Amino acid sequence: MNSPRSILLVAFIVVSFFLFQQWTIDTAPGTKAPQQTQQTAQQDQSQNNSTVPQAGSNTADNAVPESNSPNAITSNGRLITVVTDELELKIDLNGGDIVSAKLLEFAATLDSEERFQLLKRNSNHIYIAQSGLIGPQGIDSNNGRAHYQATQERYRLEGDTLEVPLTTQTESGLNVTKTFIIKRGHYDIGVNYAIENQGSEAAQLQFYGQLQQTMTAGESGSMIMPTYFGAAYSQDEDKFEKYPFDDMREKKLNVTTQTGWVSMLQHYFVAAWVPTQTQQNKFYSQVTRSNQAVIGVLYPSTTVQPGSSQTIDSTLFVGPKDQDAMAKVAPYLDLTVDYGFLWWLAQPIFKLLQFLQSFVINWGLAIILVTVIIKALLFPLTKAQYVSMAKMRLLQPKMKSLRERYGDDRQKMGQAMMKLYKEEKVNPLGGCLPMLLQLPIFLSLYWVLLESVELRHSSFIFWIQDLSTKDPYYILPILMGASMFFMQRLQPTPATDPMQQKLFQYMPVIFTVFFLWFPSGLVLYWLVSNLITIAQMLIIYNGLEKKGINVRGK
Repeated sequence: MNSPRSILLVAFIVVSFFLFQQWTIDTAPGTKAPQQTQQTAQQDQSQNNSTVPQAGSNTADNAVPESNSPNAITSNGRLITVVTDELELKIDLNGGDIVSAKLLEFAATLDSEERFQLLKRNSNHIYIAQSGLIGPQGIDSNNGRAHYQATQERYRLEGDTLEVPLTTQTESGLNVTKTFIIKRGHYDIGVNYAIENQGSEAAQLQFYGQLQQTMTAGESGSMIMPTYFGAAYSQDEDKFEKYPFDDMREKKLNVTTQTGWVSMLQHYFVAAWVPTQTQQNKFYSQVTRSNQAVIGVLYPSTTVQPGSSQTIDSTLFVGPKDQDAMAKVAPYLDLTVDYGFLWWLAQPIFKLLQFLQSFVINWGLAIILVTVIIKALLFPLTKAQYVSMAKMRLLQPKMKSLRERYGDDRQKMGQAMMKLYKEEKVNPLGGCLPMLLQLPIFLSLYWVLLESVELRHSSFIFWIQDLSTKDPYYILPILMGASMFFMQRLQPTPATDPMQQKLFQYMPVIFTVFFLWFPSGLVLYWLVSNLITIAQMLIIYNGLEKKGINVRGK
């Protein structure tokens, strides 16, 4: 970080990157919800009071009772509680929907006893996982949902697997058991239907699973830490596709696929329906008049003959963006951890971080070790950078002579300088390219620290209790700025342009201010990188000065 032009270029690229990040968030569809009048809200209660998809269709023009109505919130006391080692769920016996999901391993905020709640249903916000059976003999329709019975009000995981069966019967002779199956250490929930037809006619049914959420702008983050809040899906032809809420408003999802899943994403957490991968399923979406987004999957029709039975299986994932856990649930579900266009570099960096953390049991120490490894691998480039800059310094008298000879004739001046570079075997970009090669690593690590839930609320040392957020006392950014200032003093290379020289002098201050809001883990990486660079500079300078090359200009 000691070439003035290089530092200015890197600073410009970094600032441009974060401005672009914020622009994509601000202009991305689905970040802001339109205001709703009281009259429209009242119309929603009477006219658009359901989100159940139509049988035989991939649209969702019809609907279930409004999830934000007072009766829906209390459910007349018909909520049961399911507790495992990872999850605390509340299931509404009216429809068998999961209307609340707390992640017991994750605090709502740092040092809070309250657990993070992913799914919820209250007067301000709806985020629920619904499923049902529709069709000519379906138990869920526009007229209402299935009313289930449960043998207990509270279920708790005791062994390795917990099964929560809900039962209902219809007048036509259908006995349906909807069972939630949860295993110890898992965030994926099996949602299985066992259908027994004791009637005299064949029953045609279609399974649907969907996520319904109020669209708000509160999850988009900041310029330094922009995060995606919206839907996403995977299908045969596209392994991962974001589906912002405004896109959902403009065009309903209409995809037929054998593979894939549908989901709702937010920072660090995801809920996803994963259908069976042995049939052609339909993915659909809807935006209700009460500004709720719906994305779901619809199975092909199933016929249950009189005197026979059928089972329908599906999986719901509700939990953190744990790449290892999600990869086991469905192909490409781990892509919801979005590392941007540098994913190919960010993924191995995360794997290396994860590997090192398994030994040192501290994500901050793992970041330091990753920095040491990266700087060691890049040391040949770093050495080439300083050697090139040293040679450029030796050419300064000859370059000054060329300027005096050719004056304002830029064409001849450029030709003469290129000839001089060739004769002296000097690469004028040699001091800049090594730094530009480090920039993708910095940006990749930025995405890793931004997206990896493993770093959420992970402490490092003393005052750094959360590596995924800014330093509360700004100690690391100040130390980082001081290290940049020392690097400048170590090798003064003043720019010829007065304006550029002033910018170079103020660069440590500018970077310090900018880094005040960076995740402390990223500032830690930059600080350690600077300290290692200073040590490398001293080693390289001493070696060059022994050869009679005055690198420091003293």
